[in-house]
Amino acid sequence: MKFRNLLAATAAVSLAASPAIAQSVEADRAAAPVEGESRLGGDSGGAGIILALLAAAAIIAGIVLAGGNDDDTPASP
Repeated sequence: MKFRNLLAATAAVSLAASPAIAQSVEADRAAAPVEGESRLGGDSGGAGIILALLAAAAIIAGIVLAGGNDDDTPASP
């Protein structure tokens, strides 16, 4: 019983001390050099609008296909 309490206390102390230890480490991060910049979203010529329209069409087609079965007659006579 005492070992279980000791183990629980050790776990609680380690969980409580982890953020303080991580914060005390001075981490100087340097930005990596950029060789070629991406042009995503900047001057893409309307590709974002086309992609949004295709996504909307796919969603509408899925809804129509899922709810379009109005044939409620039984398969067996």
